[in-house]
Amino acid sequence: MPAALTIPRMFLARQRFPRPAVKDSAQAVRSELAKLFPPGSIRPGAQIGVTVGSRGITGIARMARAAVDFLKERDARPFIIPAMGSHGGAAAEAQRALIAHYGVTEESMGAPIRDAMATRSLGRTPEGVEVFIAEAAWGSDGIVLMNRVKPHTDYKGRIESGLSKICAIGLGKYDGAQEYHSHIFDIGLGGAIEAAARKIFSTGKVLGGVAILENAYHETAKVEAVAVEGFFEHEQALLEEARKLMGSLPMKELDVLLCDRMGKNISGAGLDTNIIGRGVNGYLPGVPWQPWMPSILRIVVRDLSAESDGNGVGMGMVDFATKRFLKKVDHRITAINAVTACGPMNARTPVILKNDREALETAIRTCPRRPGGPLVAYVRDTLELEDVYLSEACLPLVEGKESIQVVSSPEPLRFDAEGDIESPFGAGVTPPASSKARSSSAPRPPQGP
Repeated sequence: MPAALTIPRMFLARQRFPRPAVKDSAQAVRSELAKLFPPGSIRPGAQIGVTVGSRGITGIARMARAAVDFLKERDARPFIIPAMGSHGGAAAEAQRALIAHYGVTEESMGAPIRDAMATRSLGRTPEGVEVFIAEAAWGSDGIVLMNRVKPHTDYKGRIESGLSKICAIGLGKYDGAQEYHSHIFDIGLGGAIEAAARKIFSTGKVLGGVAILENAYHETAKVEAVAVEGFFEHEQALLEEARKLMGSLPMKELDVLLCDRMGKNISGAGLDTNIIGRGVNGYLPGVPWQPWMPSILRIVVRDLSAESDGNGVGMGMVDFATKRFLKKVDHRITAINAVTACGPMNARTPVILKNDREALETAIRTCPRRPGGPLVAYVRDTLELEDVYLSEACLPLVEGKESIQVVSSPEPLRFDAEGDIESPFGAGVTPPASSKARSSSAPRPPQGP
């Protein structure tokens, strides 16, 4: 390896984003469902499914339980349906395990989980999309769609990630996910999702939806019922609202972005493409995927989240990663997800290096030399962006910005004896066996050796 270079000193920058928040998300779910289902609107004994996906939605277990309890009070017999396409290797038991990560189990819900992957075809839409629906959903008396509404990582359109997506791809299981993603080459994924959702709605199986919006602090910002009438227009308006609540990096140009972790619970693409400015279907380093997104030359990822259960999809957008990361990747599960999405490049392995120090040094070495030093940002992941560590060269570029507070002076990153960073984000990664795990989740400034 080339001689070691000096890693720049880093300072903590704290960002301020819009922060609307719901005080009691469970009560909000009950109140919104009451708008969809007034007393007497549900036949006693009706079997009604509630969708739960694979995304890391804050408080999803409390909200799903609130939906179950509400439906029981309306004399229904609710159940949970895992709705996540090909995730979990397209296996029922793995999808059940994924939602268990979020506290959604039969015991905690007080309701059965129907996780079978079997589907039936509903025929084709006028656009030529064959539509599938899970047999568990088809055999029910109706489905309540519950999901977070947010900008999608793969495409841009009037409806992106949210209720329509969990209706089409979630309820379509593996068969639906394969079919809809195959249309990225003609009408596009967004067009296929909306066409499939409309076909499913025409069956009368969807009773309405509960949309969840989160702010940039990963808090519930809004819970809103979405009725069947005007459903797609309503979701479009919610998407625009969600877009304004998203976090962002404090710099529009970076040499290196360092992330403690990536994973399916953080973003469907492992790293949120809206934050890193790279597209899942290929990218040029430093060239934003969309004009308003940042330009990042190199991305380094230290670890894969435990909630991903080995799914490293999206790692094809990463330039450098560690042996720790690679050991956690299940290449079979990752390949199934990437190939189903017609994006095999997302299962490609980054350049793997021994430890964090080597990965970060190599990333910096492959960037242009700047007189003031490299522009480096260090985050826990692309979901939590309030606290960002920036290299010393970034200081004059962010000082004086109203939305950014410089919290600490530049100091060296702290590395352990194995050459791995002692994360200032607490439980950002699984520490090596020889290192002490930190119990605090509050960020602390890096310290010198």
